[in-house]
Amino acid sequence: MKISQICAVTLLLVVGSVMAFADGINDPKIVIHAVNTGGDAPEGCPKCVAITGLNFSFEIPKSGTGGLFFTNETGSTWTSLALIETGEPASDISCQAAMFMHCTTKTLKNGSVEIFMSGVKSGLNPKTGILNGESFTIAFGCKDGCWINGGSMVNGTAGTVPEPGTVALMVTGLGAIVSRRKRWRKSLNA
Repeated sequence: MKISQICAVTLLLVVGSVMAFADGINDPKIVIHAVNTGGDAPEGCPKCVAITGLNFSFEIPKSGTGGLFFTNETGSTWTSLALIETGEPASDISCQAAMFMHCTTKTLKNGSVEIFMSGVKSGLNPKTGILNGESFTIAFGCKDGCWINGGSMVNGTAGTVPEPGTVALMVTGLGAIVSRRKRWRKSLNA
């Protein structure tokens, strides 16, 4: 094997390994789950608000507690979801998202708080993100039983980019295909 090929394979393995472990989010609970796994909306979710774009806004219930129902109608599976709110300090907010592996809160430079959910996996305990056409609920509560900023707006941004582990697997597979194709061509020419 030529030195350049060895270097390319080594680089591919290093990049793939780094991408597979790129998600270093800590799991610190806002509750987000599928409607059929604990929401009160009846079958078909007539109370669900359709979200047709990756950027959307909604209002926290005026009482500071309660659930809001939504349906992802963007045509894409959401692999991450960021919610930006103001009023409640990040240290008071905990989050839980049954459809994502990770849920974190942090204070942004402008004083707003980002609640960020990401990480999907399949297998015994699948976390699929929010699938296209899937209904979900966002339930509000806090350490003292309610959000102090009830009635304020929350901005949401859904992400549809594949997870780093998925990208690493795809790159590895493509590398194997290219390598096999080169061998196949050489055997045909021989």
